[in-house]
Amino acid sequence: MTTIGIIGAGHIGSQVARKAVELGYDVVISNSRGPETLAALVAELGPRARAATPAEAAAAGDFAVVTIPFRSLGSIPVEPLAGKIVIDTGNYYWKRDGHVSALDAGETTSSALVQEHLPTSKVAKGFNHIRYSEITTDGTPPGTPNRRALATASDYAEASELVTKLYDEFGFDTVDLGPLSESWRAEPGRPANVVRQNAADLSETLAKAPRTV
Repeated sequence: MTTIGIIGAGHIGSQVARKAVELGYDVVISNSRGPETLAALVAELGPRARAATPAEAAAAGDFAVVTIPFRSLGSIPVEPLAGKIVIDTGNYYWKRDGHVSALDAGETTSSALVQEHLPTSKVAKGFNHIRYSEITTDGTPPGTPNRRALATASDYAEASELVTKLYDEFGFDTVDLGPLSESWRAEPGRPANVVRQNAADLSETLAKAPRTV
């Protein structure tokens, strides 16, 4: 079975892990404090999950989900993720992360900077504009009227396709924004943030997003 390496075991990471093991994925999950601090979560997740260090989770995963504060970008292990698809759920909040002038000026995106940090990986944006609690509650079967949609973006078609597949398994349709340079459209402060919309409506909302907020 496919193994997902999860780097970050907070609200989003733990919710992705819960849904993933429900769907039959194996999960190797990590945080910054050490595997021993994840014992309760791993016990809840069951036999398909185990705790590890970030480097071990990165190495074990067929693909990875990185869900850490942007300020911790430098802690993402590079070598174990070489050649792998990495789903970046993170958002930039200057009050938490400190000011990054290129992001404040709209010259780049947070996920583009993750891609720069991981030059041999294939980064895709995902799960960044949904409330964490809704990852496990809002999904519906394919074809459901007004099925909720989520956005993704990547410079690699293979990565966008994987996110689309994962979204569908989690119960969501996809709006593909194209390259990472367009991922700002689903970032905080824009109209698409945490809204429940079907794919057609979300596409319109994303298209109207202001570049800087």
